[in-house]
Amino acid sequence: MAPRLIDLRVGFILIILLSTGSSENDVDLKFCGIWRHGEGSLSLSVNLSPGCKGLLISANKSSLSVDGQITAQCSRSEVISLHQFGLDSEKHSNFCLYWEPLLDQLKLEVKENNLTLCWPASLQGSCCTDLSHGPNQPQAAYGIINGTVRTDFITQNTHIAYKFEGNKIKCKELCDQARQRSIPRNMTEGTEDPCARRIEVEMEEDFKGHNVTSPVAKGKVEEPATTVHLPPALKKATKKTSKVSCTFFKSNSLFQDGHKEVRVLNDVVEITVTNEVIANLSEPVRIGFHHNAIPKYHPRKCVSWDTRKDPLQVNWLVDGCETRWTGPEYTECLCDHLTYFSVLVQLKPGPVRHLLALTAITSLGCAVSLISCVALIVYLCRKSRRCKEQSIPIHMGLAVSLAFLNLLFFFTGVLANMGEKSLCTWVGAGLHYALLSSLTWMGIEVFHTFWLVYMVFSPSPKPYVWTLLGFALPAVPVVILVAVGDIYGVKEVVPSDDVTSPYQMCWMNDNSKAWLAHYFTNLTILVILVFSGIVMLSLVYREIRNRDEWRQNRVAFLSIWGLSCLFGTTWGLTFLNFGFLSDFVLFLSCILNSFQGFFLMLRFYMLEWMRKQAGGSALGSNSTGSTRQHMLQAQEKS
Repeated sequence: MAPRLIDLRVGFILIILLSTGSSENDVDLKFCGIWRHGEGSLSLSVNLSPGCKGLLISANKSSLSVDGQITAQCSRSEVISLHQFGLDSEKHSNFCLYWEPLLDQLKLEVKENNLTLCWPASLQGSCCTDLSHGPNQPQAAYGIINGTVRTDFITQNTHIAYKFEGNKIKCKELCDQARQRSIPRNMTEGTEDPCARRIEVEMEEDFKGHNVTSPVAKGKVEEPATTVHLPPALKKATKKTSKVSCTFFKSNSLFQDGHKEVRVLNDVVEITVTNEVIANLSEPVRIGFHHNAIPKYHPRKCVSWDTRKDPLQVNWLVDGCETRWTGPEYTECLCDHLTYFSVLVQLKPGPVRHLLALTAITSLGCAVSLISCVALIVYLCRKSRRCKEQSIPIHMGLAVSLAFLNLLFFFTGVLANMGEKSLCTWVGAGLHYALLSSLTWMGIEVFHTFWLVYMVFSPSPKPYVWTLLGFALPAVPVVILVAVGDIYGVKEVVPSDDVTSPYQMCWMNDNSKAWLAHYFTNLTILVILVFSGIVMLSLVYREIRNRDEWRQNRVAFLSIWGLSCLFGTTWGLTFLNFGFLSDFVLFLSCILNSFQGFFLMLRFYMLEWMRKQAGGSALGSNSTGSTRQHMLQAQEKS
């Protein structure tokens, strides 16, 4: 009898444990699979409405469909082209569907692209959860293979659809369950609230502004609050309703999508007025974010996600928001519109040390170099009338390109702050062209010197060949990049001493396409130029070091220094900007490169002065064109 009683007790305990465990509901759904489709135009069909009748995920040769009634308030019915995501040329595409009933949020990930089908919202009355897989749908040649729910593999066969049936539950009960699961072992650490909290404010006729503070989650000890100040101008901007909603989100992974070098704060605030679009407020909404201490060398900016402009993908923009810092633990955002708001923090330290001093040196150097290049152009024009030296057109091309580069660089900061984005786009393209043209002309100087030293008896190419290479060839990549778009624009350089006041200039944007263009154009030609320049400098030195005039130190120094300016070897300092000498190298590179036009003019002036002192002998020849004469004389003496 005793064993039977023991068995009954054990069974009774198991029943209690099982019933207790079964009372916990799922707080999310993750369904993944591989969409087997054909090549060509592909689309995504979305048909969602409130309810809890179930979810159907189906696929065929050309379309992936998400249909169902599982949301609390989200309604969406449209067909979306997937051409922009690069699926047309493939036959298989991985995808995952994420459903979070507490946030009424539905997200589809296709080939590493996150598409938001239902935006996150505050806690609703009822939630559709416990989505269980129903009977398998028919098999076909095109459809979904390797279906998986969370980590549970369903089947490797190709089915046209997967159907899920849901269970309706009160969202408050589901939220309480989620909070219990998220309580850490160490209670002093606090918890992350899995539920969004909404506060509604009724704006009366005499509305004079209102302050809203985010609710504190259970388990948090002295949790920093997020504050929102609604200005009186908001009441004037509304037309149909007088109720404004502030929803506070905590640690939502959706808001982090697509960001690797930056991070969005855990706190995100949505401010909305039902069925109205509020923008261009005369008095901004003030949002104060309290957060963990952020070091000064990690810049942070207030950003917003406009779901009207970017309804599918989270796209944080700084447009319409002003950032104000009050210490490392508080950031205030002043924004003239209503939508989702947060603070974007740069993960890698990016500010430039001594930016103010470097900017002053660069501006002075560009101004001096511009004047020097103009003087050098006048000098070369006059010289070309007296003699027909082959190197004069090449020196002229380098002087013209450097003058154009220094002119644009000197005014780029002024033009960037004028606010005309289209103007800055063209100025950035022009500056890129001037840089490529200058580097190309330096490369031509290297090649021409090689030709004079090692191909003494071969005629040099015609001047128009150099002109085409120096001025026409650099225009090709620039024109292509302008046609691609979103390459040139306003570039912000952040100083380390005050990251809230970045220096603006017209250059390349901070996006993947612009960085790719930078690596393939600027760095590629710079590496080739510096390497070939150093090699050519060594070869020229080895060839002419035993000549009588090189016994004079000033001639040797001036020749090496002048050829370094011509060959662009000073740009090689860019690759040495690391370690404990980084500041020294940075200043040295800034001085040498920004004053390059002045050094070129000084070289030609000194050589001309030395030529006059020597009575017009070959000692003071003022260009690489004299190298041919020296080589011929050496050949005759031998």
